[in-house]
Amino acid sequence: MSIKVGVIGASGYAGGELLRLLLGHPEFHLTYISAGSNAGELITSIHPALTAFGLQKFETTSSAAANKCDLLFIALPHGESAKLIKEIDESVKIVDLGADFRLESSASWENYYGGEYAGAWVYGSAELSGCSEKISKSSRVANPGCYATAIEIASAPLLQSNQVDASDLVVVAASGTTGAGRSAKINLIGSEVMNTLTSYKFGGVHQHTPEIEEALLRTGGKPVKVSFTPILAPMPRGILATVTAKYSGNLDLSQLRDLFSNYFAQSPFVHLLPSGQMPTTNAVTGTNDAHLQVAIDQHASRVVVSIAIDNLGKGAAGQAIHNANLIFGLASTAGLRVPGVR
Repeated sequence: MSIKVGVIGASGYAGGELLRLLLGHPEFHLTYISAGSNAGELITSIHPALTAFGLQKFETTSSAAANKCDLLFIALPHGESAKLIKEIDESVKIVDLGADFRLESSASWENYYGGEYAGAWVYGSAELSGCSEKISKSSRVANPGCYATAIEIASAPLLQSNQVDASDLVVVAASGTTGAGRSAKINLIGSEVMNTLTSYKFGGVHQHTPEIEEALLRTGGKPVKVSFTPILAPMPRGILATVTAKYSGNLDLSQLRDLFSNYFAQSPFVHLLPSGQMPTTNAVTGTNDAHLQVAIDQHASRVVVSIAIDNLGKGAAGQAIHNANLIFGLASTAGLRVPGVR
């Protein structure tokens, strides 16, 4: 099988990670690489590590070129994918890494993003119960947000077990600076972010909040309320999230570990670490893996889950390729058996 693949928005951080991973994919073959404002520039001028592209340049974004592909990955800022999709043939399968098609609620879209609501596609969180089957039957998939990915994986087993209070999910998560994209922002330059941590978009206003609540409602069957505090960390890539929830009954640590082990038994990318070993962001850098650790805070009657992912891998490009593998009936791990680089 030879599948012609295009990447639109390839000059961004997620776009560059897509190119890196697709170079090693056994079935997906890059035939179209575009970048709007960087069209005509060498790919290596933006992504110097990708020397395999030699003197190849970014192309302009063109629906005619896109329609020659079997599969498109779109990695554009929110609001841009919806404009482009109108010009793409129905026969072209798409994984959209942007936010445009993630939310089922038009009111949530208007509140957190603004602008015209484009509708919802199948949500591409393959690790959540029942999602991989829906993805495999779809031709248009909305890739989850990076924070949302980590928080949903850490929370889904708890909510499906009905042993925690779904209305009291508290999350604190730190992300590297690449999560904010490539555009120049003074608060993201090295001199500003080094040797400091800062919260941002806290108080329930982060745009991934409704996405998380919708996804966990679908998997757990109960309305979910998330209090989410994001933190900017002085590192380029990675997410470390801590999720806590009030539990009832006599849940013990052994039962909790079994709960997570059983839930992710068929998930090749999710790893519950041995007792005593904590997730670290550099252990998952460059991978599509999620590392988890769980604990019980008996003093506060809360379950505690720690998770580490790469925001550009599992939180973006790796997950997008995983979704595309499912769409085309390939092994989930095709092109993604990449160990961490620590």
